[in-house]
Amino acid sequence: MSERLGVTPAQTVGPYLHIGLRWPDGPYVVPEGTPGACWIRGRIVDGTGEPVVDALVESWQADPDGRFDHPDDPRGARPSTVPGFRGFGRCETDAQGRYALLTVKPGALPTPEGETEAPHLALSVFARGLLHRLVTRVYFPDEAGNATDPLLRDVDPARRDTLLASPAPDGYTFDICLQGEHETVFFAV
Repeated sequence: MSERLGVTPAQTVGPYLHIGLRWPDGPYVVPEGTPGACWIRGRIVDGTGEPVVDALVESWQADPDGRFDHPDDPRGARPSTVPGFRGFGRCETDAQGRYALLTVKPGALPTPEGETEAPHLALSVFARGLLHRLVTRVYFPDEAGNATDPLLRDVDPARRDTLLASPAPDGYTFDICLQGEHETVFFAV
């Protein structure tokens, strides 16, 4: 007799992120004391404005020259000129939904179509209740290239500000709203 198995129920990507997804270097994309380093700090909130206390934020970015030390960089992998640059960071949120990443501002990058992307960080958000990670970008408000960035150009002008960091004394602030009236723009990747 063969027994029919049912469909495995859907699972969310949280809430055990703090246990299973810790990164040894944590929020340090660059080592402390790196010249030009800045913090990207923010809060993750749900649609009612309540902090998401068990989320995890991952960052992926180019170095200040707009390069990746990765085989998928079409120009060829090349180590960064910034000592200790990892290009990747991971930070859990605290009891107020806050996260922080220490990094350097990335450079502009070429697209396969010959355009130029403005400097940005790619962020993935993992949290309870999400079936898939959410992916967004952090752009810097003082970049002339924002006006011609191919992705920003396609975002509804009324929502572009959800992708722009705000200057802060030690870097930038970038809050993430998971849903609702001020929902951050997320991308299907």
